[in-house]
Amino acid sequence: MNFDFIRDLFAQFRPVTVKRMFSGAGLYCDGVMFALVVRGTVYLKADETTALDFKREGSGPFTYTRGKKSGGLSEHALSYWRLPDRLYDDSDELAIWAERALTIAQRQKFAPAQAKTDDTEAKGEKRHKKLCGSTSISSLIGPRRLGALPSQRRR
Repeated sequence: MNFDFIRDLFAQFRPVTVKRMFSGAGLYCDGVMFALVVRGTVYLKADETTALDFKREGSGPFTYTRGKKSGGLSEHALSYWRLPDRLYDDSDELAIWAERALTIAQRQKFAPAQAKTDDTEAKGEKRHKKLCGSTSISSLIGPRRLGALPSQRRR
């Protein structure tokens, strides 16, 4: 895999960092992985909306097979879609598609943090209730309001 080619391909977009992983590489911008390269093919991060654009271009998602050793083969798709062939020759259009992929990757990178925090708090409440009876942590300290200033939090 020629990392210089990949950097040149995305030069119109922004500087990208290429990091080896498994049988390919991840493409990063501002510390966020927005694309991957596997077996010489570039895949961009997509969501429900942009996946339709990839489909219209005749592209498909990145897929891999699990269970080769156990014999229980199953195919899995990731939310990365093959870069349409025409974009290899159109750097301006590629920059637009790459920007959309980066925006999706940034949104998804930061969204799970809130869900994970909520899940961790729920598990903590359940554990506390089991150990201490019916009194919940929330009733003792009030509900946690993430992102609120200390003066705005209920006590």
